[in-house]
Amino acid sequence: MNTKNSINICVLGGGFSGLYTALYLCSHPQVKSGKWKITLVEKNDNFLFTPLLYELITGELQRWEIAPTYQKLLLGTPIKFCQQIVKKIDLENRSIALENNDSLSYNYLVLGLGTQNYWADIPGLKHHALTFRTLRDLEKLQANINYLESLDRQHLRVAIIGGGPNGVELSCKLADRLEKQAEVLLIDRGNQILKGFSKGVRNASYRALGSRRVQLYLNTNVEEIKENYVILNHGEQKINVSVDMVIWVAGTQSKPLINSLNCQQSNSGKLLVNRRLQLIEYPEVFALGDLAQISNKNKSLPGTAQVAYQQASCAAKNIAAIIQGKPLKAFKYLHLGDMLTLGRRTAIISSYGINISGQLGGMMRRLAYIFRLPTMRHRLQVLKNFVQKIGLRIRSVFRSIVTNLLGRKSSRKYSK
Repeated sequence: MNTKNSINICVLGGGFSGLYTALYLCSHPQVKSGKWKITLVEKNDNFLFTPLLYELITGELQRWEIAPTYQKLLLGTPIKFCQQIVKKIDLENRSIALENNDSLSYNYLVLGLGTQNYWADIPGLKHHALTFRTLRDLEKLQANINYLESLDRQHLRVAIIGGGPNGVELSCKLADRLEKQAEVLLIDRGNQILKGFSKGVRNASYRALGSRRVQLYLNTNVEEIKENYVILNHGEQKINVSVDMVIWVAGTQSKPLINSLNCQQSNSGKLLVNRRLQLIEYPEVFALGDLAQISNKNKSLPGTAQVAYQQASCAAKNIAAIIQGKPLKAFKYLHLGDMLTLGRRTAIISSYGINISGQLGGMMRRLAYIFRLPTMRHRLQVLKNFVQKIGLRIRSVFRSIVTNLLGRKSSRKYSK
């Protein structure tokens, strides 16, 4: 991979932290001139804008809008895309072994491989529960929903395990998709949903769940999952609840590849980095996103897209600085607020003490995420589609109002 007089920057993982770091670096003159070469290694064909994955359940968005191919996104950039699975990372020798037996060497490395599902020790969990993190997860979920809808039964029941943002957002979307045909259960072992979120966000979420008749099971442990029912421990009482589908969204953990690295790690398996996002023993390696933890902080930053955006910008600037012999800057996370979808076309936005919910919140959330899509070309395509949909909705509402007004006038005429 190494060529004479070139500096090789290898980025592992095409998620928010990896892809955005590579794109930020593209604007540097040394990359444009070819003196710095960027290779992005990712096993999938498509990037996935995960905060908008829920909108595919309800058909509010199309797949191309939130999951463009890397070929499309990287067209016209100097980034080399390598679609491969990383088999081994040799930090000492600065090399990457790929599953196809090829290898890559690097001068600087960005680790943005993310995490994987955490599986609790619950009998039947892996065998019977679906997950919701990837496009493949969505396809399995859609197939299950289509099958359940084809049964033409009056009553279905879906259980979602995990009362964090994923569980709440998924519950609202599924309740809207299945409407009166199904009952959605949201199960969590804690005494409240959305632990760590503001009171305004929690209250709006409770209202959204309540209006959709989502059944909350708090202070509840799942003891076993069978094919057609779950065994719950609720209030020191065991109960069997019949279910047609179970979805597990209760946490993540580090990948074995990350755990195998010969560097300092936290008790939970996260890579320890300094304030400039570098591995402590290897300053040429930057670790971002939910696989890393800043060493002087007791708590990890939230594993959100918001953190990844900001870390990607900081990492790109620090890589440029370290190559050019300039001082590096410490990463400072600025929490801009929280956004959750709470059903079809509705959301809650909470920022600096201001809460906006309902359809206005849904529109603002969608726009905010559109402007966070990876490239300007893709943003404009999605924005154009969004504006067209809004225009059609406004025209539909206007036609309905006119029709109602004409109908009233007609009824008055004939009543005289």
